Amino acid sequence: MILAIVQILYIALDVLFWVIIGQVILSWLLVFGVINPTSNVVRTISEVLERITAPIYRPIRKIMPDFGMIDLSPMVMLFAIIIMQRAILPGILAETGATLIR
Repeated sequence: MILAIVQILYIALDVLFWVIIGQVILSWLLVFGVINPTSNVVRTISEVLERITAPIYRPIRKIMPDFGMIDLSPMVMLFAIIIMQRAILPGILAETGATLIR
């Protein structure tokens, strides 16, 4: 049972990792004018990614100081995901004696 929960958490964290990467890349493309921000497809994708990531970034943004135009909350969240996947979840598995197949 614990193994199944940990595997689901790994998958969810992997998906979240790539959603954050996609949101960051899209925001860079918008800022540097590489893609058209008035396009319906771009606007829709941007809004979906923002709705997914905004609740995750909100607590981080409350704690971190304001750096002006630089938003470090995606980087902090990516580090947190990596720490969870490489330190916390394997520790939970080690206590149960289960091994994760990746």
